[in-house]
Amino acid sequence: MSEAYERFKALHEGPGAFVMPNPWDGASAVLLKRAGFPALASTSLGIAFAFGLPDGAAAVSRAEAVDNAAMIARLTGLPVNGDLEDGFGPLPEDCAETVEAAVAAGLAGLGIEDTTADPADPIHEFDEAVRRMRAAARAAKGRILLTGRTDNFLHGRPDLDDTIRRLTAFAECGADVLYAPGLPDMAAIEAVVRAVAPKPVNVVFGPRSGPVPLDVLSAAGVKRVSLGGALYRHAMGALVQAAERLKAGDFGFMGGAVSASEVTALLP
Repeated sequence: MSEAYERFKALHEGPGAFVMPNPWDGASAVLLKRAGFPALASTSLGIAFAFGLPDGAAAVSRAEAVDNAAMIARLTGLPVNGDLEDGFGPLPEDCAETVEAAVAAGLAGLGIEDTTADPADPIHEFDEAVRRMRAAARAAKGRILLTGRTDNFLHGRPDLDDTIRRLTAFAECGADVLYAPGLPDMAAIEAVVRAVAPKPVNVVFGPRSGPVPLDVLSAAGVKRVSLGGALYRHAMGALVQAAERLKAGDFGFMGGAVSASEVTALLP
């Protein structure tokens, strides 16, 4: 067992919820480490947009996604969870291969989704989704923390019963953490937590109905809060605001900016 895996596992076994933000490059990774977060995760959105590609399964390769997460781990020394999308292939064997690549890269955790990369049919049929997760869990067991994720609510399938059915099945076949992004409200989050207990649940930011404080999520039984592409989009929002000021001839947009020397000092 790797030391990073043990530290990451311990965070999920401790009291209360913890925040696991998602850097996308070296600078964002070391700045988030300096802020004191105990673990980090990669973001498929940040990687894809940096490459000039739309976010989504197959936008980047397995090697590119794993390398990005490994770079974050190397620079920070923190446990890192890889956003490895659909496991980079439709078959159970593809998911197992992705787990092996994540273990070899020294990641502490990874997520596998039930997405298909087919916009016309975006979610794997239930039995196939479970077969894929079972193969990932067998490869991950005792070596890396596996998050089983269903993207029903992100793909026009707002079916809480089916979402819970999938997450429960993923838990039963060996996923360590369960995750359904896009849940509509706290009642849905609480229902998921109850269904998969005692296994930990990840939420992204909070319910779609709007952000809630961390202590509210913790009281509901949530263990881990990730941010997905939110920090990347926030940074791009700052760029858009600066661009508008530049267009107006205003060069006074640098207040609060991080200096190059500040970031350099944080790099190994």
